[in-house]
Amino acid sequence: MQTAANLMPIPGHIDPVPVPRSFVPRSDGRIDLLGLSLADLRMALETSQLEEKQAKLRAKQLWHWIYNRGATEFSAMTDISKTMHPWLEQRFVISRPNVIEAQVSTDGTRKWLLRSDDAQDYEMVFIPDADRGTLCVSSQVGCTLNCTFCHTGTMRLVRNLTPAEIVGQVMLARDSLGEWPSQPEGRMLTNIVMMGMGEPLYNFENVRDALKLVMDGAGLALSRRRITLSTSGVVPMMARAGAEIGVNLAVSLHAVTKEVRDEIVPLNRKYGIEELLQACADYPGTNNARRITFEYVMLKDKNDSDDDARELVRLLRKYELPAKVNLIPFNPWPGATYECSTPERIKSFSSIVFGAGISAPVRTPRGRDIDAACGQLKTASEKKSRAQIDREAAAEADTAFV
Repeated sequence: MQTAANLMPIPGHIDPVPVPRSFVPRSDGRIDLLGLSLADLRMALETSQLEEKQAKLRAKQLWHWIYNRGATEFSAMTDISKTMHPWLEQRFVISRPNVIEAQVSTDGTRKWLLRSDDAQDYEMVFIPDADRGTLCVSSQVGCTLNCTFCHTGTMRLVRNLTPAEIVGQVMLARDSLGEWPSQPEGRMLTNIVMMGMGEPLYNFENVRDALKLVMDGAGLALSRRRITLSTSGVVPMMARAGAEIGVNLAVSLHAVTKEVRDEIVPLNRKYGIEELLQACADYPGTNNARRITFEYVMLKDKNDSDDDARELVRLLRKYELPAKVNLIPFNPWPGATYECSTPERIKSFSSIVFGAGISAPVRTPRGRDIDAACGQLKTASEKKSRAQIDREAAAEADTAFV
C-alpha cells in the first residue's frame, strides 16, 4: 500500500487526485534536485517523508537557492536550519555536469566537454559579443539526423539528455561567468540557443521542461524572447513547441530543392520543404518583430547559386513568412566532403536575398580553432581516446596542487 508521501497530487478544482511519482536515485542513492520543477521539489521532499507543510516551505527555499542563487551545497542555504543540512545532504544532491575539458578560442569563444554520471560526453559553447553572450546548448548525446555537412551528424545517437543535464549547462555557464545571484540586467549570458549536439524536437519533453526552468521569473529568469530553438524540421513537433514552449524558432533549411536537401538534410525525405515551410507559417506568435530564422550553410557548388537565392526568396514569399536568413560559411572538419562557398559567391547570394527585402546577414565564424563553430561539434571522446582524456584530466588535477 502506497503512503501519501509516495504520491504526487494533480491540481484540480476539488481535492487533488494522487498518482505515483518516482524519482530515480543516482548511484550513491541520493536524488538530484537539479532539473526538478517546484512541484517536483516538493514531492521529492514528501517522498523522503518530510511532513507536507514543511515540504512546501522547504521546496520554495530550495528552489530559490538552486535557481536564483546557484547554490550547490546545502550548507550555503542560510534560511534553512543548520540541523536540517545533514538530512538534506544524506538524501539529495544539486549537481553540475562534470567538466572534462574547457577550451577558449582566440576570439573569446569558450567550449566545454562535459561528461554525465553514466560516462556519456557532450559539449556546450559560449559565444561572447559586445552586446550579448549566447550559450549554445546540447539536447542529445550524439545525433540521429546524419546531416552530411555536420560533424555531429557523423556520431551515433547515444541517448537524450535529461532536464537536469540540459539546464545544468546553463547553470555551469553561470558558474563560470560569476553570474550569481540571478540578475535581470548586466548579464554576460543573455541568450540561449538550442543549437548544440542533437535535435531538440526529438527530445521534446526534456527540452521543454528544462527551458521552463530557464524562463521561470523566480529563478534563472531568461525571457523567452532571448531563447531560440533550432530544428532540422521535425514537422509534427513544431506546433507543440510553439504552444508548450513558445520560444523563437530557427530552422536548418540549407537548401531550396528536394534533391539537394534530401542529400544534406536526410530528414527532408520524411518532411519535405513545402511541408516544413507550412509548419513555419503555422508557428504561433511569428510577426515582423519575431521572425523565424532560417539557417543556411554555404556549400560550394551545392546550394550557393544565384538561382538558389532566388528560389529561397520565392519560397519565403509564397508562405508569407516573416523571416531572417542566416548565411553560414561552411566550417570544415576532418573528412568533410564539402568546401565553403567563396566570399564572392556568398556576397552575391546575400545581395539577392537582401534585395528582396529579407535580411540575410553572413554569420561570422566563431571558435573555429577549437572546433566550436556551427556544425563542428563532436565530442572529444570521439576525437581522442577516452584513456587519453582521462590522463590529461588527471595531469591537470595533479598540477593544481603543485
